[in-house]
Amino acid sequence: MTRRALVLFLVALSFAPAAFGQADASAVPVLEGLESVVPTEEAPLTSAVEIAALLTILSLLPAILITLTSFTRIVIVLSFVRRSLAVNELPPNPVIIGLSLFLTTFVMAPVFKRMHDAAYVPYQAGEVGMEGAATEAWGELRGFLTANTRESEIGLFLELSNTEPVFDDDGTLVREQLPFRVVVPAFVLSELKTAFQMGFLLFLPFLVIDLVVASVLISMGMFMLPPIMISTPFKILLFVLVDGWHLICQSLVTSFITT
Repeated sequence: MTRRALVLFLVALSFAPAAFGQADASAVPVLEGLESVVPTEEAPLTSAVEIAALLTILSLLPAILITLTSFTRIVIVLSFVRRSLAVNELPPNPVIIGLSLFLTTFVMAPVFKRMHDAAYVPYQAGEVGMEGAATEAWGELRGFLTANTRESEIGLFLELSNTEPVFDDDGTLVREQLPFRVVVPAFVLSELKTAFQMGFLLFLPFLVIDLVVASVLISMGMFMLPPIMISTPFKILLFVLVDGWHLICQSLVTSFITT
């Protein structure tokens, strides 16, 4: 139930505006018994319970945002950019977090759209119950997570959880059969690895500038002058000339598989 509830909360993120827009005074039923609030396949959740579930999302948003979206990779790479430029205060943390949130929304929009169409629309129409909606939503989300996860990380958590992997006829791992407890930690670990690889590549050109400036200062006998004072303006100039923010945001967005 924990997995299904978490997935249902995540689905609610994509249809929260619709749910609140349709919940008017006439849509709230008068409770006549416990059966009016207990969801079944024939009787879906009432509007009041749906709103309560949406409010509950607020306590789960940090964990969902970090572990089930592209936010981790984006915010780490942007932090690497700031550190490689040797300007630790610029851009400030609110700007980094805000840009990461909007890029995450941009990347995850197709996934949430498919979750909305596959889970919420049939659920709202009464074609499926909560159980079916949660299953459909998790299927769409799992497709995004597994598509952006390395097989080595999946194999690691399959081994740690003593879960037997399922293979098709040609020996390929069937990722649609992977459980929740394997997919999520494998995805987070894969995102950390990818983010640090991208951060390392970002450091290389700026490291070259630091080495050149330090060598020039040493050859001139200016041992007391910190090389960072001279190299920082050159690094910022190079970053601006190549339109660095444009290239980094483009690379981050296109690095995810959302189809």
